[in-house]
Amino acid sequence: MSKQTLSFQAEVAQLLHLVTHSLYSNPEIFMRELVSNASDACDKLRFEALNDASLFEDAPNLEVRVAFDKAAKTITITDNGIGMSQAEAVEHLGTIAKSGTKDFMGKLSGDQKKDAQLIGQFGVGFYSGFIVADKITVESRRAGLPAAEGVRWTSGGTGEFEVETIDLPKRGTSITLHVRDDQSEYLSHWKLKSLVTKYSDHISLPILMQKEEWDAEKSEHVQKDEWEAVNAANALWARSKKDISDEQYAEFYKNLSYDQDAPLAWSHNRVEGSTEYTQLLYIPAKAPMDLWNRDRKAGIKLYVRRVFIMDEAEALMPSYLRWVKGVVDSADLPLNVSRELLQESRDVKAIREGNTRRVLAMLEDLARKDKAPETAADADGVTDVVSEEDKAAAEKDVGKYTAFYAEFGSAMKEGLGEDFANRDKIAKLLRYASTTVDTLTVSFADYKARMKEGQDAIYYITADSLAAAKNSPQLEVFKKKGIEVLLMADRVDEWAMSHVQEFEGTPLQSVAKGSFDLGKLQDEDEKKAAEAAAETFKPMLEKLKEALKDKAKDVRVTTRLVDSPACLVVEDGDISNQLTRMLKAAGQPAPVSQPILEVNADHALVKKLEGSTHFDDLAHILFDQALLAEGGLPDDPAAYVKRVNALLV
Repeated sequence: MSKQTLSFQAEVAQLLHLVTHSLYSNPEIFMRELVSNASDACDKLRFEALNDASLFEDAPNLEVRVAFDKAAKTITITDNGIGMSQAEAVEHLGTIAKSGTKDFMGKLSGDQKKDAQLIGQFGVGFYSGFIVADKITVESRRAGLPAAEGVRWTSGGTGEFEVETIDLPKRGTSITLHVRDDQSEYLSHWKLKSLVTKYSDHISLPILMQKEEWDAEKSEHVQKDEWEAVNAANALWARSKKDISDEQYAEFYKNLSYDQDAPLAWSHNRVEGSTEYTQLLYIPAKAPMDLWNRDRKAGIKLYVRRVFIMDEAEALMPSYLRWVKGVVDSADLPLNVSRELLQESRDVKAIREGNTRRVLAMLEDLARKDKAPETAADADGVTDVVSEEDKAAAEKDVGKYTAFYAEFGSAMKEGLGEDFANRDKIAKLLRYASTTVDTLTVSFADYKARMKEGQDAIYYITADSLAAAKNSPQLEVFKKKGIEVLLMADRVDEWAMSHVQEFEGTPLQSVAKGSFDLGKLQDEDEKKAAEAAAETFKPMLEKLKEALKDKAKDVRVTTRLVDSPACLVVEDGDISNQLTRMLKAAGQPAPVSQPILEVNADHALVKKLEGSTHFDDLAHILFDQALLAEGGLPDDPAAYVKRVNALLV
């Protein structure tokens, strides 16, 4: 077939411009990306060959080769993996088909470190070659196709690329980078070898380079015809923990996740018993930008006896831990396991449960170490000063859990409704602000330790924002009495708290639900005064109920208010106004539920109702203002404004 000139997809053209103009801060990532792609191609061939061994042709030993030619100014990365047909070359190298492309392009902002991370995260790592090259030539033949159906793809990184059919005896892909003059430092055996060691040492197939020897006559190193492996060629997770440094663990994570930041923590274990597998799990430092994308596939890499099976095996980790990165290598699963079979397998269920326990244990450890101890008490109760060495070891973990929670706390709360078996463990890991602490650092255990004598519940409030929670009228009596209340301002909080009723035997009580009862914290005089006010105010309550019969389920006197005239609450078990608003905003049906209006009988505005000629207007204003105070809006804002204006004239 004759040569064809085709145009890049618009997103690719934009991407190439950004690659060639914005990513110079870390140009060496091109080697990480291209070697990783070559390794993936070999993994795919190994997997497809499980059903068709003829795909190996005459080369069953999979490998990646890295070569350079200083005179020609080229670097070539070659693999004998699955290869590409001409149609696949046009599709994979000329378009970005992966979902989320628009989000990706929106995030490429010129922040060089972030760009370098994202380019791999969205499966467009091939284009990183243009960071160092002004032209790229790809030659490839898909395994199983005849030699005459090879393809050559060429582009200068502008708006077009060329494809043509060529004879290619060997299957696989060869990528040749025509290196720009200002990137000539990469035309070096030492430089390329160091990059392979740094980024790709963990890859489980050999990465080969030509040996070099010193030529005394030429006074330079020359390449020999002999090739040698320059990586360990051993899956990192299959090695003993004692043989792996922290730096190697961190570098493997960066390659696995395309994250520039080191992980907060990791756990590497070989699990034996009825189900045998190896797990290497990482807790990232930063949440992925698409954490809340419903279409996003998440999960960890699955291998079976070191044979790569699939990325993003979501069945191996519960949804609320979808941000965990890592590898599971099973000794028991079949090599031809599918996503459908994963959902049904008992072994997979055991692996999922084991992974969940391990991640929660890591988080418990981070939470425990979040504050560095200055002193420690020995068995005799004598307090000893902690050694400087121990203190330094502890201090390196200070603040890690707080940092983790700021990124992933909202996702963790989903576990309260999704993971009944681990609900208590998850509850211990949650953190909130409160009426006494502004930061997200208060645990349920911290709150319990500070409860007042006679207090028999953990009090909390949910709201649309931290400011709305902090200034809610429902908190007035709690502030007056110095009773701490947890402030919950995440969108998920209302739903999450419906799945947990107590913490270690202490009930959890929303201050905006149910009738008001502080139990032993409310003295008898207060109770008697409230009962007397309710009795005295009974005729007024009946009039308010009639005036607000279309808005309020009930109207009653309360002692939870100090400075405000009224507030809205719901019955225990009813859906809150906040959750109703969220469901409607999301286009979801919301159960029909009316709130209860509670009024402060001592407030001047409430007293003004008695004998007022504008009783109905004042009643509606009272209700609508209570709705506004909790972040809602009146059903008829114009009518509300009209009533207020009429009273101001």
